[in-house]
Amino acid sequence: MPYYEFKGRSSNGQPIDGEIEGSSSNAVAGMLMDRGVTPISIVEKKVQIDVIELFKDRFNLHSISIEELLMFTRQMGALNKAGIPITRAISGILESVENPLLVKSLRDILEQLESGRSLSVSCARHPRVFSNLYISMIQVGENTGRLEESFTLMADYIDRNRRIGQNIKTALRYPTTVIIAIVIAMAIVNLFVIPKFASFFATNKLELPWQTLLLLNTSNFFVEYWPYILVALIAALIGFKKYIDTVDGRYRWHKFIINAPVIGEILHRSFMARFARSFAMAYSAGVPIVQAMGVISRSIGNDYISSHVNGMREGIERGEALTRTAHRTGMFTPVVMQMFAVGEEAGNLDEMMTFIADFYEEEVDYDVKTLSDKIEPLIYVAIGALVLVLALGIFVPMWDVAQLAGR
Repeated sequence: MPYYEFKGRSSNGQPIDGEIEGSSSNAVAGMLMDRGVTPISIVEKKVQIDVIELFKDRFNLHSISIEELLMFTRQMGALNKAGIPITRAISGILESVENPLLVKSLRDILEQLESGRSLSVSCARHPRVFSNLYISMIQVGENTGRLEESFTLMADYIDRNRRIGQNIKTALRYPTTVIIAIVIAMAIVNLFVIPKFASFFATNKLELPWQTLLLLNTSNFFVEYWPYILVALIAALIGFKKYIDTVDGRYRWHKFIINAPVIGEILHRSFMARFARSFAMAYSAGVPIVQAMGVISRSIGNDYISSHVNGMREGIERGEALTRTAHRTGMFTPVVMQMFAVGEEAGNLDEMMTFIADFYEEEVDYDVKTLSDKIEPLIYVAIGALVLVLALGIFVPMWDVAQLAGR
């Protein structure tokens, strides 16, 4: 319903203005009269059209950030702890939520709850908001009567993943900025700077070295074919996006980033930390190991790791020990495998998996802090090589011209 801006006077003659939602101006006037306000003017508020939001609504491109999901989970845990019914809790949260996808999902969940469905079943209707692990934890909380504990565990889990992701992004910010700056600088040099030198060299009929010829030919190629290069890059990005949306493409891409130099090892450890934390949380909540493995494989966020987790699940279904199936995947270090064995033999697997998660997260934090130190030498070498090529290709012929003018 639209909003209306109104001006009026109260029963004691004091001026009042504000906004109110209503189906029509007459309906708004009736509501104001019921409140003891005599309306003077009622004008429908003009809504500014957001083209980007309309585009997202049209193609269903809205998404929920990890911060928004964390806030919702903490609010649900706090309200559930206070003894507020779930329907009232969700209705209260809806008043402060602005994300269109989350608003739409919560409204549907509220309708499902009012029609008699459980919270876990209602949340399962919105996989873009709630992961399989999230839904399983809610289901366990409903079955055991410890829904508050399930929300608390999920909030801690989401917060840990958020902090790891932020640390990795922070570490990659500097090298990414430098690489983008180098690419922009090279484009400017090839499109605008080198063509000026090319005309100068052609006028003086200089005998040019191979470095200069390489730069001139590269520049001519970019100047003449830059529209086609731009179209080819866009087409390549679209094709790559479509390829990684396929099952095989996504698996290959996830395997590549895990095995990539420098950053791959950090990502691998972060996924291992997520696996161990998810397993410990699900196991301590009472989820059977086979079911926990299936849920984790669908929510870990990397298809290559998920395939190994599925292999562990299949091995456990055949009656094999968890330590043996974990060793066969080759994902864990010998130290972690010893922790697996101790936890399985002692019967405190959830505590040991929590220790493993802490172990991996500490390693990820250390690697992230030293990531810039590892990448900076590579960046300096690349910049030095570019400067050397430009110096040899541009300044050597200019030096020859200066010597000729001196003679």
